[in-house]
Amino acid sequence: MSATTDHPSPRAVPFRAPTARLALKPVSPSSGQAELDGAWWPRSRDLSHELPALADVLDPLWGRITRIAVNPRYWPVIPQRIFVNGHVVKVGWFTSELDPHKILLLSGTSGRWDLLVIPPETTAPSAARLMAAASASTAPQSTATALMTAEQADEPSTSWDTDADADADTGRTDYLAAQMRPFAPPPRP
Repeated sequence: MSATTDHPSPRAVPFRAPTARLALKPVSPSSGQAELDGAWWPRSRDLSHELPALADVLDPLWGRITRIAVNPRYWPVIPQRIFVNGHVVKVGWFTSELDPHKILLLSGTSGRWDLLVIPPETTAPSAARLMAAASASTAPQSTATALMTAEQADEPSTSWDTDADADADTGRTDYLAAQMRPFAPPPRP
């Protein structure tokens, strides 16, 4: 065998876009803790599958994510832990302390992050409006449930409380991934 055929030639690996559908609020040094830091639109209600994709994107941006908390109202199964970037992230749940439309992520280095959770069965136009509202830096502070209630009033045919076992992938195009602005790592004090 010749020296040129001993090893395969290196191949370029294409960039893989983040799999989590996110919109993050820009953080300014003068702003205090906002009610929401952005929005997340998971593709399903399977947290074992969805949380690693979310934390995988946020971990390098926000600092090592160590804990995640959800309200179990819309999640049929909540894993106790997930693996992200070579470390374990503990997952817990709170029923009365946490808004059912919000997820809480904790980082030992940068603090707390709150994201609106847009139900997977939400239509793309509705999700786009919710993501824009939750990530707008100039928008008045609003709770996750208040945003969802306002959107439901605008889209009365949308059911936020659909069966958790229903198939979330209904063939809608994921135009949000193409239209969302790129997010920069938000600096935290």
